[in-house]
Amino acid sequence: MSSTIDLNMLVVLDVLLTEQSVARAAQRLELSPSAMSRSLARLRNVTGDQLLVRAGHALVPTPLALELRGKVRAVVADAQNVLRPSVHLDLASLERTFTVRANDGFIERYGARIAGLVEQEAPNVRLRFAAKPDKSGAMLRDGIADLEIGVVSNMAPELRIQALFRDRFVGVVRAGHPLAEGEITPERYAAFRHVSVSRRGHPFGPIDDALRDLDLKRTVSMIVPSFPAALALARSTELVANVPERQTEPARAGMFTFRLPVATPDVTVSQIWHPRLEGDCAHRWLRTCLRRVCSDSQDTAE
Repeated sequence: MSSTIDLNMLVVLDVLLTEQSVARAAQRLELSPSAMSRSLARLRNVTGDQLLVRAGHALVPTPLALELRGKVRAVVADAQNVLRPSVHLDLASLERTFTVRANDGFIERYGARIAGLVEQEAPNVRLRFAAKPDKSGAMLRDGIADLEIGVVSNMAPELRIQALFRDRFVGVVRAGHPLAEGEITPERYAAFRHVSVSRRGHPFGPIDDALRDLDLKRTVSMIVPSFPAALALARSTELVANVPERQTEPARAGMFTFRLPVATPDVTVSQIWHPRLEGDCAHRWLRTCLRRVCSDSQDTAE
């Protein structure tokens, strides 16, 4: 292992671990593939690890590379914020990849509008949407994600939070379902089997609390990890799905949607980021794009 460390190699390592391709990394840094291969060899020498190894036609990161990825990205981002001019942002020439953690419902509802606005204003910017297996702020803290969209709960206190819109839960059943005819009382609503949405497999929530206050109980016969999955089941069965109204609007087409017959709290969907990006002009522009899209959608949806 070499004791000589070239700090410029952190940028190279960040791009390599992001792209997981020597050719794509070379293109991003405007280097030849052979030069990038030599840089990877130097990084392997410095770290004493292969970092990226071939698996078929692709390169995959080693355990050490996975451990380093967030740390390296955070260091590079901090350095860029120090050196990047903060007064003027040329969107036409901005080249940047933003990683946004969001659930499938948000992407289905707002993804196309966000993509259209970003392409119009900054055509060289790329958005990478990532899944949200949990609500941990670790990916924001480690620089793996630039932005997270969701309902705030148990987030690290240092994270920045900005509300995008309020949403409420509605009931959804297939067309022709018995609940589509007549008054939907709490008793009728609770009499049907339900599909519950929980990433952690929890069957109960605020709806069950509201029913309990009325001495009622529903039967949750299916638990799925996402709202699109719940709607897919409700579309072809007798199951009742309970989903956020605004985020699932396109996916509910052709189904019967109704107000819940019990009172449940509204939810506030926010964008969340690490304070290291607070003053970053490009990141601030992205946050503004999301606010505009969500605000415009609210005006047209209500």
